[in-house]
Amino acid sequence: MSTAQTARSEQAPGATADHLPPGRRWAALGVLAASLLVVVMDMTILNVALPEMAAALSPTAAQQLWIVDIYALVLAGLLVTMSTLGDRWGRRRMLLTGFAIFGAASLLILVAESAPMVIAVRAMLGVGGAMIMPATLSMIRSLFTDPGERAKALGVWAAVASLGAAVGPIVGGVLLEHFSWHAAFLVNVPLMAAALVAGLLLLPEARNPRPGRWDALATGLSIAGMVALIWGIKRVAKEGPTDLLALGALCAALVLLVWFVVRCLNSESPLLRVRLFAVPSFTAGTLAALFITLAMGSALLLAAQWLQLVQGHSPLQAGIRLLPMAVAAAVVSPLAPVLAQRIGARTVLVGGLAVAGTGFGVLALAPDPLTYGAIAAFMALLGAGMGSLAIASAIIMSGTPAEHAGSAAAIEETAYELGAVLGIATLGSAAAALYRAHLPASDLAAAGLDSTQVATAQDSLGSALHVLSELGEAGAVAAAQAQTAFTDGFTLVGALGAGAMLTSVVVVFALTPKNLDVTKGH
Repeated sequence: MSTAQTARSEQAPGATADHLPPGRRWAALGVLAASLLVVVMDMTILNVALPEMAAALSPTAAQQLWIVDIYALVLAGLLVTMSTLGDRWGRRRMLLTGFAIFGAASLLILVAESAPMVIAVRAMLGVGGAMIMPATLSMIRSLFTDPGERAKALGVWAAVASLGAAVGPIVGGVLLEHFSWHAAFLVNVPLMAAALVAGLLLLPEARNPRPGRWDALATGLSIAGMVALIWGIKRVAKEGPTDLLALGALCAALVLLVWFVVRCLNSESPLLRVRLFAVPSFTAGTLAALFITLAMGSALLLAAQWLQLVQGHSPLQAGIRLLPMAVAAAVVSPLAPVLAQRIGARTVLVGGLAVAGTGFGVLALAPDPLTYGAIAAFMALLGAGMGSLAIASAIIMSGTPAEHAGSAAAIEETAYELGAVLGIATLGSAAAALYRAHLPASDLAAAGLDSTQVATAQDSLGSALHVLSELGEAGAVAAAQAQTAFTDGFTLVGALGAGAMLTSVVVVFALTPKNLDVTKGH
């Protein structure tokens, strides 16, 4: 190896970034934040585009579910692999490749005129997202070596992550007011092109100087295990806990992921640094990230549907009414590190989870009939609670050596994706079960539906309103009953969500050291 090559290989991942002037570091953060915004928006933008897409493509209930969830499934399955590849290949290079794939996949929607083709496009977007999301976090760890600066940068990152999830439906609504559902995808193309150019100009390269050998078996185990886990959870949500395929998938996931963890623990150069969980504060930050995204995923999906299908708002009107979450998150997240300096990181982290739980409590205790005022309070409290993400990210990244930033980022991003899928699968399926229970088949049959239409109506509120729309007065009565049933399921999610967040408060409080200071790196 040449002297120059040796010098380059011995550089710490943040060495290149250390020599950047502060202005360029913060400009680089702007590129990372903007790209994260696009990727996170793509998780929720379909919440408002789905009704129009369903009308245009006529997907089955299963296809509709996969259109929504395949993105998170592929993304979660590839996070560990892409993070490790980024450590070896270069995080900047991985990020820029992700920009290109994400933009190209978005452009392919122009030729996707069937549900299976849209699912394929969403899967390709998941591949690009898996390259982008962990790279944004690990590059922040490399760019900002000062713990105080890093905490502020991670506060911005968390604000953007929260903002993207909440703004997605608004952007989708604006686009659908003027264009077809294809625009929900095509909006990514110019944004990714701009990010690619800005990234080439502003971002320094960063990688692990001692990556070790590549473990192909562990790679396969991580991908297969995560895909089996998420598919199994989704299957349980759809078919119930006694479904044999779901149980088989979950058992397979358990075996594969335990094998993966054991292999990583016994390796000198593991694919994923699972020993990071030996630090209680790291585990606390990861669990906080999982629970807050569990809450956010289910809340946004159900609230967007309630606003459109029960209240009758257009996609844009529904998106605007979800704005309290975005505003609260944008205000609180950047302030979280400052608050942590004053009252302690544990207080802010646990307090954010408690505030989100209070939001669910407002939904659960809202008087009948449910009004937008209760929904606005619910969304604002949930958005404020998402400020805990900033502290969770700071805890996870600040206590991790720079050379292991990829593993830490992969773990945090996996927690986000798993939390979102779990939220939709658990809380969403609970709402769907109550919806079906409050919408008896006999009442639907009495309205004039045949057995096939009855099953369709019990599958989702959107389907019910569609099949009941041409049945006159009897159909209108049944449609109102379906809307009431959906609202009952939505408020049930409030009670279940409050219980889940209370659990997270207790666990995270117990794991987080009282005097933890994320602005000093310990």
